[in-house]
Amino acid sequence: MLRVDVLRGQKPERFQIRRAAELSPQRPSFSRCRKPLTLPLPSDPGTLDMESGNETTTKTFGFPGSPPSCVFHENFKHVLLPLVYSLVLALGLPLNAYVIVQIWLSRKALTRTAIYMLNLAVADLLYTCSLPLLIYNYAQRDTWPFGDFSCRLVRFQFYTNLHGSILFLACISFQRYLGICHPLSRWHKRWGRGSTWVVCGAVWLTVSAQCLPTFAFAQTGELRNRTVCYDLSPPSLAASYLPYGMALTFTGFVLPFSAVLACYVRLVRRLCQQGGPEGPAVAEKRSKSARMVVVVLAAFAISFLPFHVTKTAYLAVRSISGVPCPVLQTFAAAYKGTRPFASVNSVLDPILFYFTQKKFRQSPQQILSKISAKWQSTRWQQGH
Repeated sequence: MLRVDVLRGQKPERFQIRRAAELSPQRPSFSRCRKPLTLPLPSDPGTLDMESGNETTTKTFGFPGSPPSCVFHENFKHVLLPLVYSLVLALGLPLNAYVIVQIWLSRKALTRTAIYMLNLAVADLLYTCSLPLLIYNYAQRDTWPFGDFSCRLVRFQFYTNLHGSILFLACISFQRYLGICHPLSRWHKRWGRGSTWVVCGAVWLTVSAQCLPTFAFAQTGELRNRTVCYDLSPPSLAASYLPYGMALTFTGFVLPFSAVLACYVRLVRRLCQQGGPEGPAVAEKRSKSARMVVVVLAAFAISFLPFHVTKTAYLAVRSISGVPCPVLQTFAAAYKGTRPFASVNSVLDPILFYFTQKKFRQSPQQILSKISAKWQSTRWQQGH
């Protein structure tokens, strides 16, 4: 609203125009009612991933020519992840518990391969126990009500199980390689059960050291009035996570997988050679080795290889400047689509035990009868 005053002593065509603010009605200030939106900006140029219900919005900072925001539609993960995790929980929990009980009841006759299988089953069992939290999280569209420590612990368990399974499978493969290709070597004969337990302890320490930074990177955050649990790292630590993620993939997957392939190439060549000793025992040993090769390679092909390939590609692509939104969305969907299949090894590992440890196979009735007999014997000894 404007007020025009004609000053006396001056020509009427000369005016002094002033804004009559005091005559204007006061407009309501919407800044008091509207809560400002604050986004955590990373210290280095990178991407900011915000998972919110049906979609993920990725804000890009610091990249010239890159789009200001990307909207990812990820309804599939709220169906795929709870479904696969539920199947792994329903099958992996009883199967791994069954393997542990079978090996423990026959612990006086443990072989070196059975010791590795026992540790492998323990790792899988610990991981399956954390799946109910993840099932709830994704079924509720990325809502994490269990606190920050449980978020870090679940992510730590996931990567510890993943890389622990890879290393124990590598140990089993190397043990089978020595038994077939170098059965008379002194080093193989002197490598007893005590040394095998030492190797298992070294594997647990190595895997724990590799995955320990997960406790620093994986954490909770607040997005759109709800708490989320970041899988890799929060946006503010994306630049710092890249070198660690690459190093973890190289030391925890590339090196062990290369060793497994090298052992199996030599092993298959030896199994395909003509001549040598014959007989039922040798035929059974070769058949068991062939079954182990098939199951281990299936575990790598289904669980480990797709996950690490898509994870590495996603980490690399999101660190490149000027990546179009459709390309970034494709790599993100590929990584998150293979994530649940990385847990399928918790079901494949007991199958490996079943096909390679024939003398440890027992029916559930036999196991229950042994447990009942030992429990009654313990009660009788305590009573006397």
